[in-house]
Amino acid sequence: MINVTIDGRRLAVPEGWTVLRAAHANGINIPTLCHHKDLAPTGNCRLCLVNIKGNRLLQAACVTSVWDEMVVETRTAQIVEARREILALLTENHPDDCGECEVDGDCELQALLKEYSPARRGPSPFVPVHAVDSDPNPFIHVDFNRCILCRRCVAACGQVQVRDVWNVAHRGNAEGVRAGANTTLLEARCESCGQCVAYCPTGALTNKMSRGLARTTDTKRVTTTCGYCGVGCTLDLLVKDNRLVGVASNPEAPVNGMALCVKGRYGYDYVHHPDRLKVPRVRRYLLDGDAKPRNEASNPGWDWIDVDWNVALDLAAKQLSSIASEHGADALGFLTSAKCLNEENYLMNKLARQVFGTNNIDHCARL
Repeated sequence: MINVTIDGRRLAVPEGWTVLRAAHANGINIPTLCHHKDLAPTGNCRLCLVNIKGNRLLQAACVTSVWDEMVVETRTAQIVEARREILALLTENHPDDCGECEVDGDCELQALLKEYSPARRGPSPFVPVHAVDSDPNPFIHVDFNRCILCRRCVAACGQVQVRDVWNVAHRGNAEGVRAGANTTLLEARCESCGQCVAYCPTGALTNKMSRGLARTTDTKRVTTTCGYCGVGCTLDLLVKDNRLVGVASNPEAPVNGMALCVKGRYGYDYVHHPDRLKVPRVRRYLLDGDAKPRNEASNPGWDWIDVDWNVALDLAAKQLSSIASEHGADALGFLTSAKCLNEENYLMNKLARQVFGTNNIDHCARL
């Protein structure tokens, strides 16, 4: 541990930390747009400029390591004016229609604009340079008019998902984020995981499935566990008027952090599908205790009947026991699933081997 003084507060922090990390760990706010705790620091946006005693120029806090007895100031008049100037430059070619943006109220850039109130330099009304919704990806909406070149999407794709779909091309006014060699996302091997959307601090990358349904600030977040596999990823359901309108990463997720796969982030539309089963169903002939009908198409005994869980489980147990008694345990076969927890698969294994006495059990992941 070493001693560092930030804004007059003497702090003990681990050696090797950056100024930004030391400040945030002790409740001292230093603004940033390019930095994220999950990603390697790059020092792109320069909003985290601070004054370090003994240095002639302001330094980027996200890439400057602390040293013993370092003295740091984070909010002098010079620093505030520098941040205001940086924000003015970042938004010179940025739309000024925050109220119409999909991430209005949940935008890191918008929050900083309200705090520092930089002068508007760009043309008014704004003239779009890039085509809106410029990529045919079915899940990710791309609007590079709102991009500030923070490169978080590049880092998230490369460091979290390890796909390296996004990169930065050209220099100067022509500089911009591109997929692959200026191709579409899918052509550049995009997995549509949405990691780039989750880390984007503006409305440049948003979720197509959620657009127009509700702003994030108008939704209720319900933290739950993804049901698609047994990994146990935590995610937040975005709910408005008792309807699921989107899925968001939960930064506190113990298993997956901000990461989600395409199914976890975008495979939620089944929830309100009219064909979704909400209660167990059994064939009428089983419920009535009749023999299995021969003519499936015309016999009413083949109809599906909604029942409660106790009835369904009792019928399943009765049929399994009947088959085992009449034909032996090896007449039964059990198939488990990778979408279940390890504990659930263990219980199925116990049911097959110890309750019924058969080793006919397999796992769908092997098929």
